[in-house]
This record gives sequence, structure tokens and C-alpha cells, in this order.
Amino acid sequence: MFQAPIKVPIIMPQLGESIAEATLVRLVAQPGEAVEADVDILEVETNKAVMGVTAPANGTIAEITAEVDKSYPVGAILGYIEVLPDEAARLGLDLEPEPVKSSAPRAPKAPPEPSRGVEPTVRGLPVPAHVGGASYLSPRMKARMADLGMHSADLAGIAGSGAGGRVTIDDLERFLEDLERNRITPASSMRVAVADAMRRSWTRPLATVGKPIPLDRLLAHRRTHAAKPGPALYALRALALALGENSAPAGRLVGEKIVHPRSIDIGFAVEAPDGVLVPVIRNADQTPLNDLVERYNRLVELARARRLPAGDTGGSIATITNYGTFGLTLATPIPLPEQTVLLGMGAGEIVPRWNAERKEFLPVTEAMFTLSFDHRVLDGGAAGRLLRRVEELLNAPEEL
Repeated sequence: MFQAPIKVPIIMPQLGESIAEATLVRLVAQPGEAVEADVDILEVETNKAVMGVTAPANGTIAEITAEVDKSYPVGAILGYIEVLPDEAARLGLDLEPEPVKSSAPRAPKAPPEPSRGVEPTVRGLPVPAHVGGASYLSPRMKARMADLGMHSADLAGIAGSGAGGRVTIDDLERFLEDLERNRITPASSMRVAVADAMRRSWTRPLATVGKPIPLDRLLAHRRTHAAKPGPALYALRALALALGENSAPAGRLVGEKIVHPRSIDIGFAVEAPDGVLVPVIRNADQTPLNDLVERYNRLVELARARRLPAGDTGGSIATITNYGTFGLTLATPIPLPEQTVLLGMGAGEIVPRWNAERKEFLPVTEAMFTLSFDHRVLDGGAAGRLLRRVEELLNAPEEL
């Protein structure tokens, strides 16, 4: 007996705990193509990676209602796939059948509600600031900014004409008119995500301590190591062991309580096109350096290709960043909003260091290490002790 196929919607899935939307970037399968369940049919881009949307069942792509380069929220209908009723029943899809073809007259049916797109937002370009800024925002200003996807930080370049230098709605409209005279391009999803994370991080009192750390023992150990782990991986492992001994410095202040981490999950910054991604190594204190090399290298390549699995991002308690790869000897990087500490390492340099035993200066290779931290949770002394412990572990690389 002939079974008329039914249309099953292709839904934008929940691609991560904090991801509310994604941009359709490529059609893997075209309308009319037969597909199998759980095989990628679309590619979407979030602020963290490019991910696949899979077919909900075996069938044929009926139509794709979403448009490439447009953003859609989680749960939006991106298209439809024609599925036989038996296949739908097998998968437990409790859907009312919608025959693709029928000769019997039917009452007119309201068209399906179109997928709700998410309009991209464009941040303001940097312009000179003349006076105070947005210390107070009227409800009208807040509503207008919400329409534009703007934040109070975007008003830093506006000269306010209101009382006490307050930015008025007229000031904002003049600012927008002036922006139109500039070349404006949409900010990428990653750039917007990085900006949002840094804005939230900067609401906390952040501080940084630093210390030059000799690398000669680390480099000697690396020369004899078959897998040649990078210096950043040594630093990651050292930080993981230090926090494994005392996780209090990685605790988060929530209200009047310190929330201690359940596991020592350490992220590491990887430069990607137009931003930075932070893959995470779970339970880094429990895995020897030798066993981390392959996993670390794989995550670096996936991050550079923006194809990190959701399980390999987020939830880390601290981050390592090797700004020395850019030739920098000193920087003060900012911890992620959900983290208290961030360990940074600069470029190694050969410098003279006094050797008390030989009573002479000897050339050593050392790099500046910085520890940026949330000053509400840590004071300078605790941050310094953590950094010194990292130094001790780096000078015993065979124990990592």
C-alpha cells in the first residue's frame, strides 16, 4: 500500500549550553537529495565553531527555508525533509502527517510560520570621545540601543550634551548619522562574542602579577622528548598541578560565597580567524604530559579550523595564553568572565643571570610569566605564591 510521505521540520539544534543562535553558512545537501538520519545536511556557524545540522530521519530534502549567511535562533525551522510514516514512527516523531501530493480537495491551510531570523548587529566604529559619556541611560535610550544591538560601551565615543555630560537620544542619532559617512562592515559572530566576553570580564577588578622564569631545564627536557610538546603545554600542565594542590585560587566569587571547581579543567588560547578560541583539556592535573601531547595538538588544529566539538569548549577554570608566539615579552591578558585566573607567557630571551655558586653572570633563557586574576577572590600574595609554584614545577619538567 502506498504511503504518502510527510514533512518533518529541520530544526536549529541547541549547539551549546550558552549558544542561542547560529548562522547558516553552507548547504551540504540540496533539495531533492536523499539523506540518511544523523548525517550532516547543513553547516552553521556559532560564535565558537562551525558545526553540522543533521537530518532528523531517513528521507529526501523537500526544501530549505533558511537563507545562507543569515542567523537563526535555536528551535527555528530551517527547512523540511520528506519522510515515510513508518520511518517517522520508528523514530518516535509524533507529527501530524502532511501529504506531499493529494488529489482530494482540502480546506485551505495557513502557511507555516517562517523561520524567525536574527538580524546581525553592527558595533560602532572608534571615534574620539570629547566628554563624560553614558553614566545614565534613559528608558528611551535603552530601547533605541536594544534595537541597534548596541551596549553602553559603544557610547564611549559620543560627546554627551545632556546634564553632567549625559548622552541624549539626539546625541545618539547624530552619532549614528556621522557613522554612515564611514566604511562599515558587519562584525563577525566571533568578534562580537569576544567583545561581549571582554566587556563582562572588565566589570570585575582585575590585577596582574609577573615574574621572569628560566626555561633552560624545560627546553632541555623538550629536546629529548620524542613528541616535542610546546612550552604552552608545559605551562598548562604546571598550572593544572598547582591548582590540583590548592584549587582555592581558581574559585569563583558568587554573592558572598566562593564556589570551588569540581575538576581541574584548563583552557588554552588559540588564535583563529578574527578572534580567539579556547579549547579545554579536562582533568589536566590527572593526565601526565606525555599523554596530553596528542590531545593538545588535535585541539589546536580543530580550533584553527573552527571545528571544535561542543564538549571541548567551555567550563574551564583557568586559561593559558602564549603571547610570546607574537614576539611579545610582556602582556596583561584578561581572564574569561567565568574564570578567576589566567596564566600568560612571553617570548623567551637569553639574558645574564647571576650565579651565586660560581660568582659570575651566566646566560640563561627566561620568559616573563604573568598571572592575571580577579582581585575580589585573590590578593597579590596568593597570586604570587601560585605563580612561584608554577615556576617550581616548570623547573622540574620530568615530573610533569
